[in-house]
Amino acid sequence: MKYAVIIVRVLLGLTFAVFGSNAFLHFIPMPPMQGLPGQFIGALFSSGYIYAIAGVQVVGGLLLLIGRFVPLGLALLVPVIVNIILYHIFLDPSGLGMAGVISILALFLLWAYRDRFAPLLKP
Repeated sequence: MKYAVIIVRVLLGLTFAVFGSNAFLHFIPMPPMQGLPGQFIGALFSSGYIYAIAGVQVVGGLLLLIGRFVPLGLALLVPVIVNIILYHIFLDPSGLGMAGVISILALFLLWAYRDRFAPLLKP
């Protein structure tokens, strides 16, 4: 179980660190988008809000990679993951498979670190 947690933590951390840093460095080309998804992503870029989202992704991903503050990294990334899932449900269903994989990895880590989140659920 220990090795599975490390593997999932590194995979999830790398995913968010790489794709988050792409908003700043533009090393993965973005295909042109049409319709509502294009308008949504265009609004994120034109307002600059994408940089806040990408910053949270990079910080959360690096925290998972470092392995020292994993619960904090998860707390930062879970709202981003929820938004990714909702984006793919409502605007672009083609990426729903990858969003599901990311969600499963995050849920696995949340379960592995459930003792750290238990105080949040106590009345």
